[in-house]
Amino acid sequence: MAKEAPLFDVIIIGAGLSGIGAAWHLQNDCPNKTYTILEGRASMGGTWDLFRYPGIRSDSDMYTLGFSFNPWKNPKAIADGPAILQYIKDTASKFGIDQHIRFNHLVESAAWSDSDQCWTLTIADQDGVKDKVLRCKFLYSCSGYYDYKQGFLPDFPGFDSFKGKTLHPQFWDENLDYSNKEVVIIGSGATAVTLVPEMAKKAKKVYMLQRTPTYVVTLPSEDKIALSLRKVLPEETAYQIIRWKNIAVSLGFYNAARTWPEPISKILKLGVQRQLGKEYDMKHFDPPYKPWDQRLCVVPDADLFQSIKERRVEVVTDTIETFTPEGIRLNSGRELKADIIVTATGLKLQLLGGVKGTVNGKVVDSGQAHCYRGVMLSDVPNFAFSVGYTNSSWTLKSELSARFVTKVLQHMDKKGYQVCTPRFDSSALDSRPLLDFDAGYVKRAADVLPKQGNKTPWLVYQNYILDLLSLRNDSAEDQSLEYIR
Repeated sequence: MAKEAPLFDVIIIGAGLSGIGAAWHLQNDCPNKTYTILEGRASMGGTWDLFRYPGIRSDSDMYTLGFSFNPWKNPKAIADGPAILQYIKDTASKFGIDQHIRFNHLVESAAWSDSDQCWTLTIADQDGVKDKVLRCKFLYSCSGYYDYKQGFLPDFPGFDSFKGKTLHPQFWDENLDYSNKEVVIIGSGATAVTLVPEMAKKAKKVYMLQRTPTYVVTLPSEDKIALSLRKVLPEETAYQIIRWKNIAVSLGFYNAARTWPEPISKILKLGVQRQLGKEYDMKHFDPPYKPWDQRLCVVPDADLFQSIKERRVEVVTDTIETFTPEGIRLNSGRELKADIIVTATGLKLQLLGGVKGTVNGKVVDSGQAHCYRGVMLSDVPNFAFSVGYTNSSWTLKSELSARFVTKVLQHMDKKGYQVCTPRFDSSALDSRPLLDFDAGYVKRAADVLPKQGNKTPWLVYQNYILDLLSLRNDSAEDQSLEYIR
């Protein structure tokens, strides 16, 4: 059956930001390649289609989260989820990428065979699926690293005793009426910081219950420099200038925070104090870690702080003793009464979209593999994956990854190669964790995340400039890459 299955030069898994970007670069750089995009859900957009909770927005500016090849035209630099989703759909339509998407095509397994020199993909039985088996010469996973089927929920004592409504933001009930209700939102990350001020517009009272404070920075939702440049320059020119300005500012601030953590920490806390006033208890915004040990949270137009000042929101820093029928009892003895409890407690990581991969019958253990340039996996032939930055916009890295993949494909065509496999030399290189990041979702996924090496090209940079120089300029002819005709 597999022999008769449709064969593509490239199959892309996932029709979100990464997948649409990868398809554009493939069309642009390798126009003769046949490809299809397999999307497990019924619509494109990935994260921006899945998450529907109130106020969902980007925590990166859209001039860098947007595609380099299709300027973001909306005046909002910090955009809401529906606007981002529409941008993804418009981009796919504009470049004809939507014609290559197969919806409801959830990949269950992918098997590489040396003898066939191709991948054989098994597709789950869903509506609209005609071909249960597809083949490709090169497989490109652009499914992100979130588990769409489940979020992270700690084992809270007494959780089932609560008589009100509980829900996780990843699976939001769009019919939920929280008007004039008392709401407890558990969490202090980007999701909580987004939900709190939005729900406070209708709710009677919103409590943001956090175990550990987070660094929070206020940014305007509109970039005034960007708006000014767009008035006097051609759209494409203005977009590229703004994009590079924001890349430089973001990278400069990150490096400053890692080099001088104490002064930057004081600056960030001072910014919060200025918003909330000298009387506010700053323990709620005084993290016990250094800036960028975890991702900073962006508050556009100070909406969170405004809702706190208006007493519609109260930040509570404490730990949970137990859920009760009426709410949550804290270890301090205080009880928070609630009609609704939202568990914004984090996401669960899942590499490669949960696809079970095998190479010549042997299961691919991602936790034991090493990342080549943050794009390919050691000992896995004709395969690449797309993962963005932890300290900057996702799309910056995903586009660089796509450019490198097309460079490898071009090199293979030029030299007549059929197979490309990264080989990690453990006798000459040391292994390191992939991400130097203290976030809970990263720690929980330590066993599934691949590793990196201690030297290039096995070092994974969290630096756009270094990646740009490496992925764009370095040759695809590399001693770490094994090519076979």
